[in-house]
This record gives sequence, structure tokens and C-alpha cells, in this order.
Amino acid sequence: MDFKQEVVTALAAVLTDEVSEADIAKLVETPKSSAMGDYAFPTFTLAKIRHMAPPMIAKDLVEKIDATPFQEVKAVGGYVNFFLDKVSYAHSVLTTIAEQQDKYGDLTLGKGNVPIDMSSPNIAKPMSMGHLRSTVIGNALANIMTKVGYSPIKINHLGDWGTQFGKLIVAYKLWGSEEEVKAEPIKHLLEYYVRFHKEAETKPELDEEARAWFKKMEDGDEEAKHLWSWFREASLAEFNRIYKMLDVDFDSYNGEAFYNDKMDAVVQTLQDKGLLKESQGAEIVDLSKYDLNPALIRKSDGATLYMTRDLAAAIYRHDHYDFVKSLYVVGGEQREHFQQLKAVLLEMGYDWANEITHVPFGLITANGKKLSTRKGNIILLEKVLNDAITLAKQQIAAKHPDLENADQVAREVGVGAVIFHDLKNERLDNFDFNLEEVVRFEGETGPYVQYTNARAHSILTKATAQPLPEVALTDPAAWDVLKALGDYPNIIKRAADTYEPSVIAKYALRLAKAFNQYYATTKVLTDDAELPARLALVQATSDVLTNALALLGVHAPAEM
Repeated sequence: MDFKQEVVTALAAVLTDEVSEADIAKLVETPKSSAMGDYAFPTFTLAKIRHMAPPMIAKDLVEKIDATPFQEVKAVGGYVNFFLDKVSYAHSVLTTIAEQQDKYGDLTLGKGNVPIDMSSPNIAKPMSMGHLRSTVIGNALANIMTKVGYSPIKINHLGDWGTQFGKLIVAYKLWGSEEEVKAEPIKHLLEYYVRFHKEAETKPELDEEARAWFKKMEDGDEEAKHLWSWFREASLAEFNRIYKMLDVDFDSYNGEAFYNDKMDAVVQTLQDKGLLKESQGAEIVDLSKYDLNPALIRKSDGATLYMTRDLAAAIYRHDHYDFVKSLYVVGGEQREHFQQLKAVLLEMGYDWANEITHVPFGLITANGKKLSTRKGNIILLEKVLNDAITLAKQQIAAKHPDLENADQVAREVGVGAVIFHDLKNERLDNFDFNLEEVVRFEGETGPYVQYTNARAHSILTKATAQPLPEVALTDPAAWDVLKALGDYPNIIKRAADTYEPSVIAKYALRLAKAFNQYYATTKVLTDDAELPARLALVQATSDVLTNALALLGVHAPAEM
């Protein structure tokens, strides 16, 4: 049952000529406190129409509204406050969740394929905390897209081509050894890469050598191809170990190299359509009509760029997947690049470019400083995950020393803590990472939500009665939990519409807090007539928390 719609319908019946039903729906608010009602309608916009003070309008509306479906409708200042019938609301919400279980909150906002460009680490460089955001935001969006009817396709657009490989080959040949790379590939490849940049500051000829080796790669030189392939495979093996820890998988690993043979066709199409212009020896597409800088397609030496490759990738994905939306989960600093990408595709006559969306995000910093692989200022993601698991294990041992599957739970809690901490932050926000704050069982953390769910499981395990949502629940202490449970489908819609997983993470925290407050004031297992209804509330809370965490890519252990 759509309880907000009931409010809108009741208001529309007495505001027929003054405000449309659609506008009423936009104006209806949710008060911060249940004491102020469950929904509120501000009358201030009517003051100009009626030439009356808002409190007078509110009082007039209350006298005319059919209050039958509600517990109470009253005027408070310039607001009409609606109090829902708590018993019928509880019955509706609890029976719906009991019937639908993990399908609760499923929506059909659309259907069709949605490629999601995500994670995209650079070959031969370690996965750092800087790669976490794209990976977990992209994974959560894939889960959310599934929840609302779409078919996501997770694409790991690997950074497996470019001049950095020329640098790496030069560095390897100067300072590297096969034994070192075979023993710990990424560790030593990173050392070579960082050393190259330090040495190149005083030896510019190294950059020339690097460009020459990259040219050999492009020309198919056997040694260059062998080294590139070796670095790629060794890197992927390490990446996949970390993805396994995060419980993230991909439908495609087609990276930059995959599009090498697809760029000539893009450049040819741009030429055929008269879009390529020369500028200082390079070839560009003029985007001044979009109020954008020109898109650089080919450098003066004929080399292609990220833009050329991304145009080829976008066209391939549309042809291959026939997508209805295409998402790029890439840092906010690339905003102009994706504006240019869409603009060039539109100039090429591809109207489907309107369905491309850049999903930007802010930075993770360490002690306020931006992470940089080139400067060696990185926090290794695998180390963070392992440290988080260790911290989780210590806290679990203190709280539940005889837990049977402690190692597995510590893994789910530690990794889940890192994922949840990232996703509770709004995408565009920057945040400083502090591991000890992340893996706490108290406060606004993933372990707090997981622990709340485990507490709900514990209650259900101890119960002798069965959860029965049909039994009337009249306990006013349960109201904030019930309202949060009823809000879940709206939360899913908002997260999907805005590509914002933090909406779900913040909701999980709100539901967990409401449940813990309820548990602190109510003896759930008291053997009385409402016990089955209270257990239904506990079961519903566990079901929704588990589902919300799953959408974020976080496990919900039954014991902690």
C-alpha cells in the first residue's frame, strides 16, 4: 500500500482547483520526528492563492479532509500533519515483507542491458585504495540495476596499453630481473616504474627510449609484445585475488588494448563526416557549440589518445550489447572527458550517446594527501583488506570467543567494513581513510549494521513462537522501525535514479539505529498476544538489512 499516495489523494480531494495532484505529491514532506506526524503538507504556497495566513489555511483544510484512513489529521502552524493508522500500516508492511522476502523493494524502472565501466586498474601497478571506489560503487550499482529490472554488464576496462608500458619495459631492461617479477610481480614492477620517473627527472633521454619501446609495441615487435603480455597476465592474477576478497566479478576484461584495431574505423568515420580539423599539427573535433574544449583525436605524430579509444569502446559496446544505458564509474576529475565523449558521439550522429552517464566520485586521501602511484604515495588495497580482517577478528574474539566460523565471519566483517565505509559516503565527497574508525562495531559503520542483523537472528533463534505478521502490532515503540521498513522501496528507487549507493548505506544505518532503540526499550520475547507480531518485525528487519547490505556487496553473517 502506498501510504503517501493516501495522503496525496486526501489533499487532492479538497484542493481540486488550486494545486494539481502531482504538485501536492512534490510538496508533501516527512517530518523529522514521528511526534510531528508521518507526513506533512505545508500550506505556504496556498497563501498567495487564498490571501490567507498559512495557519488559517491549515485549519480550514483539516476541517474538510476525510480523515477516515488516518489515525489523526491536525493543523500545526502552517502545516497539515497526517498520522497514519499504525495497526493497518504494520500489518501491510510486515505481511508484504514476509511474502516477498528478498524480492521486497524489487521495482521495474526499466529493462535491457546496462554496461558499467568500473574498477579499471592499470596493469603492472598495484591495486590501491584509489581503485576501491570505482570497484565497489560500480558493483553496488550493478546490484541496484538488477533490483530495478535492468541487466547490468560489469566491464573492467583495464589500463593495459599506453606509453607507461614503454616506460616499464625500459625500467625492466635497465634494473629488473625475471626472478624478481616471477616472485612478486606487481611489487617489483611498481619499484621499476617509480624508479623510472625519478631517474627521468635528470635523464630525459629515458622518456625518448620509452616512446620508442611503445612504438615497438604498437608495431607488433615480438619482444615488446612478450613483455607486455607477461606483465598483463601477472598483474591480472594479483588483481583477481583482490577481487575475490571483495567478492566482485566481471563480465568483461576488455581493456584499452582490445580497441587497438577498432580506432582506425572511428577516425575514418570522423573524416567522412567532416568532423576532423587540424590544430597545431594535431587532429581535433571542434566542440565549441557544446561550450567544451576541442576533443583531441590524434596527435601530430599520428598517435591516438584516450578519446579515440573511448569512442571505439562506446561504439563497440552499443553494437555488441545494444544497451539502454551505459555507465562510466570514473573519478570526478574526468568529468570534461566524458562530456567531450558524448558530444563527439552526438556529432557523429549517434543519438544513443544521450544514454551515456558518467558516474563521478571523489577522492580517498591518506592524511589529507592524494594517493599517487607515480610518486610511490599509495595505500595497498590488499593490505588494507587484510588489516581490516585482523581488526575484525580481534573484536569478534573479545565479543564471541567461541564463535565456530570466526575466520569466515572476520573476513565478511573486515572486508564489509571497508566496502560499507566507502559507500556510506556520498559519491562526490572526498574522505580521509582511517582503518580503525572503519572497523568499529559501534557508530556509523558496516559492522554496526551487521551486528544489528546478527542480534535480530539471535532473537529469532531464542524464540519459541513463530513470526506472524497477521497478528496486530500496536506497540508505539515499534513505529520508527515500521516506517523505515515501509520506506525501503522508495530508497531503492532513489538510489537507482541518482546512481547513489550511499542512499542505501545511510538507510541501513537508519533502520539499524531504529531497531536498536526499539530493542533497548522493548522486551521482544515476552510471551503475550503480540509476541508473533514482534517476531515478524524482527524477521522483517533482518530480511531488509540483509538485502540492503547485499546490494552494497556486503555479507550479513548470522552470528558475530
